[in-house]
Amino acid sequence: MVGAGLAALVAGLVLVRPRFRTAEGAGKLIVLGPVFEAVALAIFAAEHFLAARGMMGIVPKWLPGPLFWTYFFGVALAAAAISLIVWRSVGWSALLLALFFLLIVITIDLPNLHKELHDRFFWILTVRETCFASGAMVLAGHCLGQTPIPQIARAALVRVGRVIVAAAMVFYAIEHFLHPLHVPGVPLEKMTPAWVPGPAVLAYFVGLVLLAAGVAMFVPRMVRIAAAAAGAMLVLLVVFFYVPIFLTEMHTPLALEGMNYVGDTLLFGATVLLAGWDAESRVFRD
Repeated sequence: MVGAGLAALVAGLVLVRPRFRTAEGAGKLIVLGPVFEAVALAIFAAEHFLAARGMMGIVPKWLPGPLFWTYFFGVALAAAAISLIVWRSVGWSALLLALFFLLIVITIDLPNLHKELHDRFFWILTVRETCFASGAMVLAGHCLGQTPIPQIARAALVRVGRVIVAAAMVFYAIEHFLHPLHVPGVPLEKMTPAWVPGPAVLAYFVGLVLLAAGVAMFVPRMVRIAAAAAGAMLVLLVVFFYVPIFLTEMHTPLALEGMNYVGDTLLFGATVLLAGWDAESRVFRD
């Protein structure tokens, strides 16, 4: 998983250079969104292959061949990562990626709604997958311009996707304020390690940034700067918070969990950056 992520990062940063040089201001951060998305997808694709027998238990019971579907979606995630890195067929890969995450919500999350209605972590996970789908929807809406898909449908993907990402940011911000000792970013069950100084202060800061940026994204002229600011904060959180945690857990039974938190938070940061994508800029259309 580490190797796949590093390979995607290096390749992505090399191949994104022409678009990065052309972008201006907040666009220089937003244009890196697909690179970070590809890194996270590569990490999770590798997990589908390396831990397939453990992951196939997630596949719905009514679907035959759970091991096949685990490998199938691993291939799909790898293909999406490659598409984003080489910048080919991005509109279609983003649309299919959105469908992938929505299928998780429809087939895994929603069927358990009646059992997990009062479990806040159930809602955090459901919002997470929906948010991931929504960022991909925004990218798809902007990159499908040269396809038969009508402009009104593409505009709907962008508007709906942006609203959902912004709402998810506000929801997660509130979770940070209510439960500041849990890890920041995507506020899941893991508690912030004791060696991290000022865990509550960190949580409140991340919550404030997510809240301010989430609200700002409802204002059209603020979308790009809000997405760039919050996305950059989440990527820095991965580098200076989650990677160190993973390194301390690398040779323990928590290694896989630590790597998943790295991928999860990076995917959230990439999703926020994708929500700031701009079809009016040539850089973001190519």
